[in-house]
Amino acid sequence: MTIKPIKTEKDYHAALNAIESIWDAKPNTKNGDLLDILTTLVEAYERKNYPICPPSPVEAIKFRMEQMGLKNSDIAPYLGGQNRVSEVFRNKRTLTVGMIKKLHDALRIPYESLIPAQF
Repeated sequence: MTIKPIKTEKDYHAALNAIESIWDAKPNTKNGDLLDILTTLVEAYERKNYPICPPSPVEAIKFRMEQMGLKNSDIAPYLGGQNRVSEVFRNKRTLTVGMIKKLHDALRIPYESLIPAQF
């Protein structure tokens, strides 16, 4: 196989097929080196063409609630009451610095996930 940059969907799918055919290659072999190169090229193409956006603060909170089996009422103390939970979840109110700190401290949600991307 000739190694070249992945510029099109056709190139991308050809690279994926090549990766699949040598997936079990041993490290430090010709196919192992080819596998490393192809996966690096595919990762770069995917980063450029299929970016994964970070979750919104609300999505991050809901994900942690699901992980921990919490209900809206369980996080009310961290947001200032049940009304605030509803407002935050409906994007009617943004998180304050105090809310962010409480959610991070109590639920171990990373600060990066609680601070909106526009900051």
